[in-house]
Amino acid sequence: MAVETEEKTIDGLCQKLESYMSPEDIAAVRRAYEFAAKAHAGQMRLSGEPYISHPLAVAYILADLRLDAAAIMAGLLHDVVEDTSVSDSTIVQTFGTEVATLVDGVTKLKRIKFDSREEQQAENLRKMFMAMARDIRVLIIKLADRLHNMRTLKYQSPETQVRKARETLEIFAPLAHRLGINTIKWELEDLSLRYLNPQQYYRIVNLMARKRQEREQYIEGVIAVLREKLAELNLKADVSGRAKHIYSIYRKMVTQHKEFNEIYDLFAIRIIVESIKDCYGALGVVHTMWKPMPGRFKDYIAMPKANMYQSLHTTVIGPNGEPLEIQIRTWEMHQTAEYGIAAHWVYKESGSKRVEDDFAKKLAWFREVLEWQQDFRDAQEFMETLKIDLFSDQVFVFTPKGDVIELPAGSVPIDFAYRIHTDIGNHCIGAKVNGKMVPLDYRLRTGDIVEIITSKHSYGPSWDWLKIVQTSQAKSKIRQWFKREKREENVARGKELIEREIARQKLEPKQLMTQQAMAEVLQKFNFAREDDLFAAVGYGGLGPSQVVTRLVEIFRRNQGEKPPETVTIQKGSTAKPAEMGVRVRGVDNILIRFARCCHPVPGDEIVGFVTRGRGVSVHRRDCPNVAAMVESGARTLEVEWATDKDWSYNAEIEVTAMDRHGLVNEVLNAVAETKTDITAVSARADAKKIAHIHMSIRIRNLDHLRTVVERLKRIKDIYSVRRMIQ
Repeated sequence: MAVETEEKTIDGLCQKLESYMSPEDIAAVRRAYEFAAKAHAGQMRLSGEPYISHPLAVAYILADLRLDAAAIMAGLLHDVVEDTSVSDSTIVQTFGTEVATLVDGVTKLKRIKFDSREEQQAENLRKMFMAMARDIRVLIIKLADRLHNMRTLKYQSPETQVRKARETLEIFAPLAHRLGINTIKWELEDLSLRYLNPQQYYRIVNLMARKRQEREQYIEGVIAVLREKLAELNLKADVSGRAKHIYSIYRKMVTQHKEFNEIYDLFAIRIIVESIKDCYGALGVVHTMWKPMPGRFKDYIAMPKANMYQSLHTTVIGPNGEPLEIQIRTWEMHQTAEYGIAAHWVYKESGSKRVEDDFAKKLAWFREVLEWQQDFRDAQEFMETLKIDLFSDQVFVFTPKGDVIELPAGSVPIDFAYRIHTDIGNHCIGAKVNGKMVPLDYRLRTGDIVEIITSKHSYGPSWDWLKIVQTSQAKSKIRQWFKREKREENVARGKELIEREIARQKLEPKQLMTQQAMAEVLQKFNFAREDDLFAAVGYGGLGPSQVVTRLVEIFRRNQGEKPPETVTIQKGSTAKPAEMGVRVRGVDNILIRFARCCHPVPGDEIVGFVTRGRGVSVHRRDCPNVAAMVESGARTLEVEWATDKDWSYNAEIEVTAMDRHGLVNEVLNAVAETKTDITAVSARADAKKIAHIHMSIRIRNLDHLRTVVERLKRIKDIYSVRRMIQ
């Protein structure tokens, strides 16, 4: 999909639609255009063009993807609610619910006030994803909108150019890849690079122009030979060459540390045939003509990518000894490779159940988005998790029966277990990979055969699992388990944590937790009842400090007070920094103590929290009890480890295992082997025969702690070893 130069008109759009749309649908599209043109009358873009040129260009992009009439109409109308006086109800009355729903999904949340631009953008994207998971056309329209905005980005300020380009590269190009719409993905990536790194962009463009003639002659020779050989075997094929996209060349230069003249596959050969059988026949022809390079053959026909992409990829040593990349696919695969999920609308008229089933299957990831986004109260946290899923490469692993399971790179057996079934994940106690036992944090590789070991006596998921799983699906299922199974315990624990945090601030819970204040906090964090809020704090979905910070703000506002700008630090303590192994940057002789909630040790990232009358309390930076303070910067100080002497520090760990005779002795002996002192130990077994061993140990640093944990994990029947945060 190249950047167009011809003038866009409604007549030109309707002519384009005639190839696949009925006269009635084309008339409806024209009516939507006339409505949008009237609504945007008098509005201009920064380029000096009438505003209607933008929605018209978006409609052209959607027509190139051969989307249906409702999507084209929504593309024409997508800005009228946001940028004109037209209301949602008017769109419903004039064009129907389907079009109005698509328009609403793309419309930004301009009318809602947010604390920052980042929060607003995160919430905009979150809303779009919720609408997209119900109707994927929302995202396709948004991608078309972003593509045209990127094509006209030169009219924006340099700051806006960089911000939009980075957002496009981080969010929208990966989404286009997820949908398999490569025609949009490649152009978005190239345009983003143009503004993020213009020097490299234009350098590659110029270097490609210099080598183009020489490379094109080489490719033309290869194509001629291939056509002749395929014709000899009566294989009907379309053979063509294509230049690599600028961003893909740039990525190869960066990731492989290569100069431009070291990259040989600037062009690739594409062979398009009639059937899957012919794909493998053409592959045989290629491999008899040129020697294939080891490890460079990929069969995406047998194992399609998550975005529906299917093709055979092989790299051979071509004429003149140069590496040559060749892709082989059918015409239907080619349509899907170029237009991805959008190609569904091309084939849906056939009524093929296979096409419908395939379409539903490929939307599975987007359905998961709708499910696990509900676990995030914060839109920015949701977007960070989304980026991880978007940027992950894929690995293909097998069940013992030979079924292929696709997972993000970095996935562990727990991710695999939850992908198979929720109950298998919840009752997982171990895993075998290729017939051998592996730890649950083993990183799966393509080709692994994975077998999950379950037990009806399993205690259930561990909080530690949230730190090692890669898929959002697994994280969501683990959180759901803790919500469901420990509801009453979480409510009680959450209320206790909030009251404890209030007491730390020398305040009374009754003062802060009034009916009016709690109602405001519930609204802020989007909870219906107080028990829901307490449960969220109890299972770790929300930090107690976040709730208490909001309650303190409400209390002071009602009292007519302002939060103090500074807090006096008590000096002259008998506990000197050198004795604690920690120093406050720029300040000497300050009372320092370690927080008992998270027990920081050397190697942890730490932060100082100024307390009233008790100096500086040192917490781990990831401690939930200071999360809100760290974010706001209130009452925090930069502290660092003073590691010039060997100090020992307290650490709390909990071992969970299958209860059996002699288990505690084995655990204690294992700790002793690491030459670690134990200051306290307690053990109990629950009704499910699960043992919980809580130990306080003295360690030198984080590496020392890891040594202890790894030694304990080698003991038979151990489920988990985790560091405690109270």
